[in-house]
Amino acid sequence: MRLLILLLSLFYAALGIAQTTVSGTVTDQKNKAVAGANVYLEGTYDGASTDETGNFSFETTEKGTQNLIVSMISYETYMQAGDISYFKDIKIQLREAINSLTGVTLTAGTFEAGDNSKVSVLKPLDIVTTAGAAGDFVGALQTLPGTSTVNEDGRLFVRGGAAGETQVFIDGLRVFQPFSATANNIPTRGRFSPFLFKGITFSTGGYSAEYGQALSSVLLLNTTDVPDQEKTDISVMSVGGGLGHTKIWGNQSLSINTSYINLAPYEALIPSNQGVKWNSPFESISGEAVFRSKSEQGLFKLYTGFSHSNLDIDQEDINFEDPVRFGLKNNNLYFNTTYRHFFGDGWSVAGGASISFDGNDINVLTDRIDAEETASHLKIKLHKNFSNRFKLNFGAEHFVTDYDETFTAADGFTAQYGFTDHLTAGYTEADIFFSNKFAMKLGARAEYSKVLEDFNLAPRISLAYKSSEKGQFSLAYGDFYQNPLNENLKFDQSLGTEKTSHYILNYQYNNNGRTFRAEAFYKDYDGLIKFNTRLPQFDSNFSNLGSGYAAGLDIFWRDNKNIKNLDYWVSYSLLDTERDYRDFTERATPNFAATHNFSVVTKYWVDKLRSQVGLSYNYSSGRPYDNPNTNQFLAEKTKAYNNLSFNWAYLLSPQKILYFSVNNVLGFNNINNYQYADTPNANGLFPRRTVRPAADSFFFIGFFWTISADKKSNQLDNL
Repeated sequence: MRLLILLLSLFYAALGIAQTTVSGTVTDQKNKAVAGANVYLEGTYDGASTDETGNFSFETTEKGTQNLIVSMISYETYMQAGDISYFKDIKIQLREAINSLTGVTLTAGTFEAGDNSKVSVLKPLDIVTTAGAAGDFVGALQTLPGTSTVNEDGRLFVRGGAAGETQVFIDGLRVFQPFSATANNIPTRGRFSPFLFKGITFSTGGYSAEYGQALSSVLLLNTTDVPDQEKTDISVMSVGGGLGHTKIWGNQSLSINTSYINLAPYEALIPSNQGVKWNSPFESISGEAVFRSKSEQGLFKLYTGFSHSNLDIDQEDINFEDPVRFGLKNNNLYFNTTYRHFFGDGWSVAGGASISFDGNDINVLTDRIDAEETASHLKIKLHKNFSNRFKLNFGAEHFVTDYDETFTAADGFTAQYGFTDHLTAGYTEADIFFSNKFAMKLGARAEYSKVLEDFNLAPRISLAYKSSEKGQFSLAYGDFYQNPLNENLKFDQSLGTEKTSHYILNYQYNNNGRTFRAEAFYKDYDGLIKFNTRLPQFDSNFSNLGSGYAAGLDIFWRDNKNIKNLDYWVSYSLLDTERDYRDFTERATPNFAATHNFSVVTKYWVDKLRSQVGLSYNYSSGRPYDNPNTNQFLAEKTKAYNNLSFNWAYLLSPQKILYFSVNNVLGFNNINNYQYADTPNANGLFPRRTVRPAADSFFFIGFFWTISADKKSNQLDNL
């Protein structure tokens, strides 16, 4: 017995000798003590928690090299490997963990519409329920700051940029002809139905290095990944009809949307009366489809859209005694396929291709123009999450554009113009989060155009600082390049690329349904295309000697919480811009740019009437026009533009909607421009005529019926 007691005593003594004390202090990056942190040796039960002063201490019998782990909520896990004897009175500093929900985001120049976006200021529903937009996403985007209303055009004019300076992408792939073909002074519409898209990102400047060939802005449309249920949508409208259906087979689904538009019945009831006579009113048939196949680690999508449209119109022209007849037939076909695959270790790859065909048969008086454009886009990009603090994107893409145009005069004279271009680009971009309050996006894009034999390198950088729990500042700079438009490049392939540099300062505040956003910007233009004729033509002298600038302030406020059932937003833009390009004789503010743009959009739900009532008001100050009877260039302005629009959606039942809308309900007599004669009259003065909209107001009535399994879904999202 005495021997056993002696052996046990020796054993416990040995244990005491073998124990090592691990101790130290845990602080944050500001050297403040971190209390309650768990400190332990990996793979053992040996450990402790830090006290109020950040100190910890515990004993262990482990020997040799060990991993010391420190973990705490809101901080990144700390790990240090070393001999156990080194873990004595050590100083450990924890880094704040990056929180994607409450941390800083990079928002300069970007408006997002998507239910899953933290920085969204609009939802998909907002895009299509805005009064006056008539279901066109471009019409809704024109109520946002940074855009200018050009009533006779219908496309996006952003921050002093022409319409051709904005590019549209579907699932990251270029759409080469995003707007329907139309006649001069007749506004166009976007080709795409909001029905198939889950979200929209509208960048008014300073956009990602992933995108190029846009001097002013990009519009990104993202198709729905996985539909929530099968359904059928039926539309009967005063201007046509539509049919949509979604079918789901396990992890695969197909959505189809078709529409037919014919303005003949409307024109017969309410004819145009502003210098326009429709021989054959606008008529179109179009369709879109999205096929999706989802696997455990990947997603394949195929999108296609087609449209056929035609019109025949007589328009007044001060240079002709009789109206000028204009006829147009347009055929457009677009395919887009993408695949995303997610690997382990934070790697993902996405690739895709798009191809489009656009053909126009145009008749002007007795002349004919046949124009065809075939264009394609190949793209691959890789993404790597090295950590929640550092993310890297890089990729490459190739564009092919083949444009051909044939002009045939009444006397049989024929001329052909066109070009083929191969443009190759590569980019890299990193998202770096220094903390939950400070982040940076740093990137660069390189492009080479074969037809221009021109190479350019465009740096991009964005910084964001979270100044409070709800507010943050952002700063962005970038260079942006774009090839000359087809109307110029078809005549002269010796031109170079056009360039802008963007400087943006942004502040955004989000708090419980309230959003305030203010953004100041400056754009410097260089290398703009100039020519010495009124319009670009075969004998014009082209150059890249144009330049210009655009500066301004955009303000946005939205509130959907203060007043029950009322959602509204207010936008204001101040724009100062001048440029010397095209046939300008000197630097001046272009006709499409208004100094002041103001919009108010309201949507109110009336529960007792089961109705959503909307009002939108748009104001633009007068736009410049050139009066040849004066010695000044583009020095006079039209009167201000005003438009008050109204819509009313009444739920006959949860899935049946009666919809009514009026554009410009007060019938403001807006003036788009003035056309002056090419030659003076007997008094030496150039006569003019007023260019006004074909009609002051537009009325729309529709019935929309959704058939779905839940018996609750409806097309309110699409109105």
